[in-house]
Amino acid sequence: MNTSLELHALLSLADIPAEQWNSLHDGSNPFVSHAFLAGLEQHGCLRPEWGWQPQHLTLWRDGDLVGAAPGYLKYNSHGEFVFDHAWANAYARSGLDYFPKWLGGVPYSPVTGPRLLARNDDDRRVLLQGVVDHVTKAQLSSAHINFHLPAEMSLFDQDWLARRDVQFQWRRQPGWHGFDDFLAAMDHKHRKNIRQERNKVARAGITFVVRHGDEASAAELQAMHRFYLQTFAEYGNAPALTLPFLHHLAEHLPRQLVLFLAIRDGAPVAGALCLRGGQTLYGRYWGGAPLPGLHFETCYYQGIEYCLREGLQHFEPGAQGEHKLARGFLPTEVHSRHWIAHPRFREALRDWCLREHEDVTRYAEALRHHGPFRSTEDAG
Repeated sequence: MNTSLELHALLSLADIPAEQWNSLHDGSNPFVSHAFLAGLEQHGCLRPEWGWQPQHLTLWRDGDLVGAAPGYLKYNSHGEFVFDHAWANAYARSGLDYFPKWLGGVPYSPVTGPRLLARNDDDRRVLLQGVVDHVTKAQLSSAHINFHLPAEMSLFDQDWLARRDVQFQWRRQPGWHGFDDFLAAMDHKHRKNIRQERNKVARAGITFVVRHGDEASAAELQAMHRFYLQTFAEYGNAPALTLPFLHHLAEHLPRQLVLFLAIRDGAPVAGALCLRGGQTLYGRYWGGAPLPGLHFETCYYQGIEYCLREGLQHFEPGAQGEHKLARGFLPTEVHSRHWIAHPRFREALRDWCLREHEDVTRYAEALRHHGPFRSTEDAG
């Protein structure tokens, strides 16, 4: 029986029903859900001046959707967290255009998750070849697939350059039923430090409430967005997420949106916005008053307590930040793949990636000698 396979680029997720898109993944990662990705598009989070243009690649067999790669035509490298500025500069010095390029990933979200959505690996391989064909036909410089699952590694051939980095992530260990069990696995110094940080927050009269999307009031969502704007202003960055997008998440991902709100004198003074997956809590944004220990309590300790209470196994609090190591978040590899159209640059960047790989390996090894746990067995 003959079948017909076609690759189509979608310029908006509004062009495809949510149930069709969501049928291609198991729902455990909220960032690839139709609700999250379409919400970014619908509520002003992907601004043209920041270089984001939706270009989702979809694979169709006899008129049925069988594969999809959430993707974007990029005119800069803003909001990607896999840094390729040196590559763009090398292209410019050679008189070549690095932009536009195609990016497979989730905007502003350095979160590992599925990037080739399909029901089997055969369709994923066809979809991946479709990415190469699309980039070639459109005469783009490159394709980049950021923060893909380790299980997707085998789908890439040697023409896809491999990069890796280190994030700090928490994993529940056997016997950790509550926060005291988690602390008991640490050495005395780190255990004492965390207790002191938590006590400072408590002595300041701070208490916490946890709100899922369907529990959060309009005032609480507005407060969280205000904290988010405050943080971006302090660092001189342009905020991408809008208040209507937070309301969209609360409505469409009601139990996956999780807010940790710090309360003093009856009013929120800080907050952390997280998303919950199947077994994982993802820390995304924070903001609040500059009180000692408040950042660590809001962003890390409240999340760890939530995972222990809810039976979650994993907590990803975001990119970078060696200070997370002392608070129980251990170095964890994250991965990306890159297809470079220009053969000479592809080989030059292959050598660059190999050197980077060696540097990351040395860095990760050094970090493992400075962990907070009493033994590697306790740390996991």
